[in-house]
Amino acid sequence: MPQRTYHNYTVYISTNKPKGVLYIGVTGGIDDRMERHIKGKASQFTSKYKLKRLVYVEEFQYIEDAIAREKQLKNWHRQWKINLIEQDNPEWKDLYKPLGSDLDP
Repeated sequence: MPQRTYHNYTVYISTNKPKGVLYIGVTGGIDDRMERHIKGKASQFTSKYKLKRLVYVEEFQYIEDAIAREKQLKNWHRQWKINLIEQDNPEWKDLYKPLGSDLDP
């Protein structure tokens, strides 16, 4: 079996509302992960707080880099995380676009 030369790992932040509860995660499949968040089947924490809005995304080629970034962000102060989100997404729009969807996020 040929080995892929490029992998796609994602560090993401999801929330339930602007400046609400923040969840930072890392995944090798953002579509599957967001579908699980939306259905309430991702984790007890994300289900409890209904964290279904994807508000921040960073992509990495190597899982080690993605995990390091996830750990870094988890150690940040809350306001730093909010500032990071608002730098690229000041309106806290849901960035998730399902596969096969022609709609803009």
